[in-house]
Amino acid sequence: MRRVAVQALRIARRAPVWTAGNRPGSLSFSNNQVRGLRPYSSGKRTSFVPAALQSSMYLRNFSLAVISAAVASGAWYAYQGDSALSMATQVRAFASSAIASAYAEDPSETPKRAVLVGNDQFYTATLSSDQPLSKNTDDSDRRVVGMLTPEQATEKLRKNEESYLVNRGKGVVRYDIVQVPSNSPIEDDHAEKIVQVSPSVAASKNGQTNSDWMFWAVFDGHSGWTTSAKLRNVLISYVARELNITYKTAAADSSILIPSSEAVDAAIKQGFVRLDHDIVHESVDKVLKSKSRRAAAELLAPALSGSCALLSFYDSQSQNLKVAVTGDSRAVLGRRGPGGKWSATPLSEDQTGGTPSEIKRLREEHPGEPYVTRNGRILGQLEPSRAFGDAVYKWSKDVQDKIKQQFFGRSPSPHLKTPPYVTAEPIVTTTKMDPSQGDFVVMATDGLWEMLSNEEVVGLVGQWIENQQSGVAGGTGKSWLQGWFGFDGQKQLPVDTPKVPRPKASPSRFVVEDKNAATHLVRNAMGGKDKEMLCALLTLPSPYSRRYRDDVTVEVIFFGQGPDSRTVEVNQEASAAEENPKAKL
Repeated sequence: MRRVAVQALRIARRAPVWTAGNRPGSLSFSNNQVRGLRPYSSGKRTSFVPAALQSSMYLRNFSLAVISAAVASGAWYAYQGDSALSMATQVRAFASSAIASAYAEDPSETPKRAVLVGNDQFYTATLSSDQPLSKNTDDSDRRVVGMLTPEQATEKLRKNEESYLVNRGKGVVRYDIVQVPSNSPIEDDHAEKIVQVSPSVAASKNGQTNSDWMFWAVFDGHSGWTTSAKLRNVLISYVARELNITYKTAAADSSILIPSSEAVDAAIKQGFVRLDHDIVHESVDKVLKSKSRRAAAELLAPALSGSCALLSFYDSQSQNLKVAVTGDSRAVLGRRGPGGKWSATPLSEDQTGGTPSEIKRLREEHPGEPYVTRNGRILGQLEPSRAFGDAVYKWSKDVQDKIKQQFFGRSPSPHLKTPPYVTAEPIVTTTKMDPSQGDFVVMATDGLWEMLSNEEVVGLVGQWIENQQSGVAGGTGKSWLQGWFGFDGQKQLPVDTPKVPRPKASPSRFVVEDKNAATHLVRNAMGGKDKEMLCALLTLPSPYSRRYRDDVTVEVIFFGQGPDSRTVEVNQEASAAEENPKAKL
């Protein structure tokens, strides 16, 4: 888990430093000069290295590399392979200039921060101001990357943030979004839509027909970005089409008018399943008819990659929030309790090859197949047990062989016997929202939940609300917060803790610096007040960054009473400064 890796980064155990060896090009190591991290591999398809999991509420001091790291790394890059003697000479020459620069009394000679990246480790170090901040990689794939400043790290965090003010008076007043990539391109995606429902669909027993359907969705792609991009374009439309049929059928029946909760759940599931069928199976039919490799490359891409999906559907008339989850993205409700603290209630359950309920389901569906789940993964490979795409776990062996022979592909898994092993059918939960109490919901891909617990996330949003009300972070945000209650100025996060006590974080760990609540969560997941940690994690380039942090997509939805002007507008203060997005209706 990246959470383990980040904790290891905080602990910052000792790692070796390069020194001159006894033959050209050789490197030996010294154990007493620099601290670094040996990362843990992660990802949807990669097994994790076991390690002790520390609570994310612990803050560890990240020991920075001393000047010797810059001396050794600079010497190594300067070395051209002539001889060990030549290398030793360059070591001494570089050491003299680097130390002189680092300790120069001239304030114009400002040392530069850098991150040194290798195949299995990275270090922070100081370079003299006249040294380059990047180099071509060598056969060992080492490189030096200029460390982002705190200002640059903040700019990177906020690059993809969006915020919308919902002035529709039906229970939602605002929602905030942010994405921070690790993969290049990012494999996450998201979609939002607000639909004003026609009277023929929104008929109700009390005669109120002015209704909205509101959708929010986050998609966690894996093995590529094409499946999540497909979901961004069409999933909400597929679900809305099924809901439209269900609501119209109920409205036509004078004895019903409003569909049952079970009927709405079935419509959402049908939208998910139909879309996945089109992605995985209809695409094969089209490709086999076209007999074109170009068509195969375009049509099969969303089937060969995969994506988890988390969709929330809010009916402003009933004030019911439906949360549908396929995979391991998660939604959590924050609700204010009578004692003034927020409680964290999960609205979804992660669906992986290690989830007990999913293991039971899969073994019942595939009896006599011991490899149906192995080491918490489907057939020992794929972590999510429910996902869109991932056709190699859904196609029969015959189909996979045919695709491979005529176009391209890989050989089926030797454990493939009775597909499909993975389904896109979601599990749907229903929650009655209470806008008068200022409920909020956090939806996020697993890149956030690997670094923060449910309680930490809800407490951080509560902390952010407190600062918005006091004007510390938001200043002008009071108008949309009029229905919220004040806080008592407590130092700890304003959230009820689980019955099983967890170690408490130092109050100094978390920080409120952002006007966008989603950005606020990601900042604190990646370091909070520890700016060195934040800068180091955001400096790491792809693909190295993937070992320490995943793509992260977060949405925070605030429920409350607001003016009914039937508009949605961009919240300029909490959105990226460049190319502000259009309001999403």
